[in-house]
Amino acid sequence: MDRAAKADLVATLNGVFSTTSLVVVAHYKGLTVADMQKLRAQMKQAGATVKVAKNRLANIALDGTDVASIKPLLKGPTLLAYSSDPVAAAKVAVDFAKANDKLVILGGAMGATALNPDGVKALATLPSLDELRAKIVGLVQAPATKIAQVVNAPAAKLARVFGAYADSAKTDEAA
Repeated sequence: MDRAAKADLVATLNGVFSTTSLVVVAHYKGLTVADMQKLRAQMKQAGATVKVAKNRLANIALDGTDVASIKPLLKGPTLLAYSSDPVAAAKVAVDFAKANDKLVILGGAMGATALNPDGVKALATLPSLDELRAKIVGLVQAPATKIAQVVNAPAAKLARVFGAYADSAKTDEAA
């Protein structure tokens, strides 16, 4: 890699670290190419990205960013998973690490907050942004459904009362 390519990579990583809300650092030693492709596909589906970069270049790119607290984690064969959704990268990384013991989560950063491996795992248990949006939509729609049920309930009760009177009138005539 020549000097210009390294400068471009550092600039790209700096932009990523400045704009993402979550960065997860993990060791990937022993992962096969197929496993790595599977991880990348799962991350992409969740709206996150996986990047393998030289630790020295990543350290340079971390200067001046909120997530600079991950610098001590960049030792050995590390990968960086990041996403703008505060949960997506952590969720996919933790799920993948459960299925594949060669991926070891070292920690991460959420904004200026440093996360240890347990913090990343705790973050992964939270609902994603899309799940929270779906819950809010469900809560907003629920009162409208309940109002419709309450408005229709008196008419349904009247119909049942009239039906009962009709049934009792038929039984009275038959007797």
